[in-house]
Amino acid sequence: MLGQDRFNRFVSRYPHNHEPFFHRRHATRRQFFQLLGAGVTGSMLLRPKLAAASPIVSTPVTMQNKAKNVIFILLPGAPSHTDTFDFKMSPDTPATLKPSLIGGVNWPTGLLPKMAAQLPNVAIVRSVRAWALVHSLSQTWVQIGRNPAAALGNIAPNLGSVVAIEKEAERRPNQVFPTFLALNALNQAGPGYFSARYAPFKLTPNVNNPALGLPNTTNAAGPVRVDDRWGLLHGLDDSLRINSPLGTPVSDYEDFYESAKGLMYNNVVNSAFKFTAEDAARYGKTAFGASCLVARQVLAADQGTRYVQISFGSWDMHQNIYSPAANSLAAMGKQLDDGVSALVGDLKASGQLDSTLLVVMGEFGRTVGKITPAGGRDHYPQQSVIFAGACAAGGQWDRRTRPGPIPPITAGLAGGTSSRKTSKRRSTRRWGSTGPRCAMTIRSGAVSSTSRSAAKTCMGLSMNCGVSFRTVELAFAVPE
Repeated sequence: MLGQDRFNRFVSRYPHNHEPFFHRRHATRRQFFQLLGAGVTGSMLLRPKLAAASPIVSTPVTMQNKAKNVIFILLPGAPSHTDTFDFKMSPDTPATLKPSLIGGVNWPTGLLPKMAAQLPNVAIVRSVRAWALVHSLSQTWVQIGRNPAAALGNIAPNLGSVVAIEKEAERRPNQVFPTFLALNALNQAGPGYFSARYAPFKLTPNVNNPALGLPNTTNAAGPVRVDDRWGLLHGLDDSLRINSPLGTPVSDYEDFYESAKGLMYNNVVNSAFKFTAEDAARYGKTAFGASCLVARQVLAADQGTRYVQISFGSWDMHQNIYSPAANSLAAMGKQLDDGVSALVGDLKASGQLDSTLLVVMGEFGRTVGKITPAGGRDHYPQQSVIFAGACAAGGQWDRRTRPGPIPPITAGLAGGTSSRKTSKRRSTRRWGSTGPRCAMTIRSGAVSSTSRSAAKTCMGLSMNCGVSFRTVELAFAVPE
C-alpha cells in the first residue's frame, strides 16, 4: 500500500484533467445501426413525395465550323516554360533574356523577339499539367491522347491518324496529298491499330536544297514509260493486290503504291513542297523553319492534308541551360522564334489562320526558381501551351502565376482542380476579346460551343493528354 499512497499523493499534487479513452462520448454499434435504419426507412417513406429532376437531353450549341486544319508543333525534351511562355525571373536568369511587359504578359524579348509581335494572334495556356514526367511516356501521351502504359496504349493511334480516318470521306478524287503529314519527325507515334493507309507521311524538308521538294517523284525512264510499267504491274497482280487474299499487309502495300503514284509528276506537289531560298531564310534557314514553311504551303494547296505534326527538339536541358552551346536555350529559342513567328504571320496574312488551329507544346515543363547545381532545370509537371488560329481568340492567357514555384496540383484531376486552395490566390484572368466558345470536332468537322467538347475534341487533344476541361475552356472560351 506504500506505493499506492505515494501514487495518490503524486496525482493530487499534479492533477491531470485528461478524460480516459473509455470514458469519452461514443456510440455503440447498436446505436449506429439504429441511426442507419432510421435514415433508410425515412428515405423510403419520402421517395414518392420527391420529384425527380428532369433529364437533360441536349444543350444548344453554336456551330462555327472554323477549325478545318491542324498544325501541331511538338517540342520533345520539354522546354523550360518559365524561361519562355510563362516567364519568371530567377536569381540565375541571364540579362540577355530581356523580359518586357507586352500587353500585360511578361515576355522574354531577348529570346523570342519575333514571337512577341505575334502575341495578339495567340492564346497562352499556362495551367496545363503533364500526366507523366518521363520523356518517352509523355511524348507518346500527347500524341495519342491516352496513357501509353495502359492496356491498349502500345497500339493506340496518333491523333493525326484519327483525323485521317474520320476525314477520309471528305477527300475529293483529285486530292493526292496524305491526310496526315509528319515533318521533321522525331519519336513519331504511328497509326496503331488502324490501317497503314492512315499512318503519318514522314518528311524532313531539305533546307540546304530548297528546290529539291518532295524527293523521288520522278523517274529516269520518263512519265510515259512509268505509266506503261504501272499498267503492266496491275495487269499481272491486281488479284493479289486489291482485296488481297493474303491479308491486310498486302492491301496496305497497294495503298502505299497508289498514294506514291499520285504524287509523281504532279505540279501541285512541286509547288507545295519546294520553296525559295529567300523564304527559307525568313523562316530561319533550319530544318524546323523549313518544316513550318512546307506545312503552310501544303495546307494552302488544299490537296487533302488536314493534320500536320512538326517535331523540334531536343529541349532536355538538365545542364548548362543558359550556355551559348548549340543545344542551349538561346540557340533553340532562336530557331523556334524564327519558325513559329513566320508561320503565324504568314497564316494570318493569307487568311489561313481563320481555318487552321496551331498548337505548340512540349511533353512537360521544367523546374522553377534557381537552376540546379549542373546549371539546368529538371522535369516539372506544370507547362505552357500556345494556341493560335481557328476559334482561339488571340491576345489572351489563362492566369498570371506568381514569381516563385507554383504549389503542386494533383496530377490527374480534370478541370484543373488544385489540391491546395491556391488557384484563386495566384491567378487573374485576362480576356483579350469576346466571342462564342468553339472547338474542332473531329467526326463532324463542326465547331461546338461546349467547353467540355473543346477539351475532348479540339485538335484531338483529349483530356488525357494533360489538357484538362478547364484548361481548354480558358484557351477557347469567353465566360458568359
